Amino acid sequence: MKGLEKYFENLLWGSRLMVLAAVISSLILSLMLFVITAIDVAGIVVHAGDYLSATPELKKSLKIEMIAHTVGSIDGFLLATILLIFSLGLYELFISDIDSAKESDQSSKVLVINSLDDLKSKLAKVILMILVVTFFEVSLSMTFTGALDLVYFSLGILMVSLALYFGSKSSH
Repeated sequence: MKGLEKYFENLLWGSRLMVLAAVISSLILSLMLFVITAIDVAGIVVHAGDYLSATPELKKSLKIEMIAHTVGSIDGFLLATILLIFSLGLYELFISDIDSAKESDQSSKVLVINSLDDLKSKLAKVILMILVVTFFEVSLSMTFTGALDLVYFSLGILMVSLALYFGSKSSH
């Protein structure tokens, strides 16, 4: 019975390596999002010349469109960062410590994950930032038809502010 128990425990311990599929997939998705978003930023830079040569009437709409694309790019980079943190955290929790990160003088404790709660809190902070950026992006294209729309918008800003406040309080 001891031999069967030892075999089963070794099998269970080895099954943690299945997490490598999630680590590698998240890392690939992160890299793809960084590249795609960088290409989008290059497109924004190329279209900046259109803004300079536009008529004053067209400049306003181009400016709002460029700001919306810029905010969307921030969203892309934040999502890529979430995937990177997720893959590093899963690797450290289930496979092995990342020795080069711990030995490096330049590394901060941002990407060092010691428990599932650490991973969860780091991911929650980045997800909160994505929600804030998305709220800002949507607010750029809003049209207000009445006073009630402004009240709803102000309540949205209040909720975002409270989320940021409580998010910063939870880290202390």
